[in-house]
Amino acid sequence: MPRLLLIDDDEALGPPLRAYLARSGFELVHATRPSEGLALLRGGGFDAAILDVMLPEMDGFELCRTIRKESTLPIVMLTARGDVMDRVVGLELGADDYLPKPFEPRELLARLQTVLRRAVPAAHAPASASRVWRFDGLVIDLDRRSVERRGEAVELTGTEFELLALLAGTPNKVFHRDDILERLRGQAAEDIHTRAVDILVSRLRRKLEPLHCIKTLRNAGYTFAGVRL
Repeated sequence: MPRLLLIDDDEALGPPLRAYLARSGFELVHATRPSEGLALLRGGGFDAAILDVMLPEMDGFELCRTIRKESTLPIVMLTARGDVMDRVVGLELGADDYLPKPFEPRELLARLQTVLRRAVPAAHAPASASRVWRFDGLVIDLDRRSVERRGEAVELTGTEFELLALLAGTPNKVFHRDDILERLRGQAAEDIHTRAVDILVSRLRRKLEPLHCIKTLRNAGYTFAGVRL
């Protein structure tokens, strides 16, 4: 059973959300303070975290930054409706997705299922299905969901890995931002969503430095410039 941690100081949010998610096979633990949430996360056993932006002790952005320094755990942030900057900052800090408040529990469930699907290693795939892509200075193991840059492991979030696999799967093909979002999230892009792709690409590029295999084509999108070995 996937185990989720909600960090939100609204005590009334936990019980009904816990009951709703339980019907879909999820266990939800609710922490109302960041310090409590961090202690729980450091104890292990969680598959994803849901963070509110407005929190006591530290805001959700600082909390997201702290978690990202220690883990690639999938993170969904709850942001104020219409506050574009909250969503931009959250994604820049490493959140995998965001959901404006107030939200529908079924939409949160869908987002969680998506980020968890990205994060689950395909370690149980049959050996005959093993897929390792090798490029100059870069190795992508699709089954282990691991990446090596010049022999060193690169820690990617589930979303970052899916983005890299999408681009590297068809080198030199141009992917428009809307196409990327639709492939990663499974829904059409709108407003801030296209900005989200730019943020994700920027994060991925920083982690792949000094390699420069992801190219931007002005007014077109992104392409992977690596050559398969």
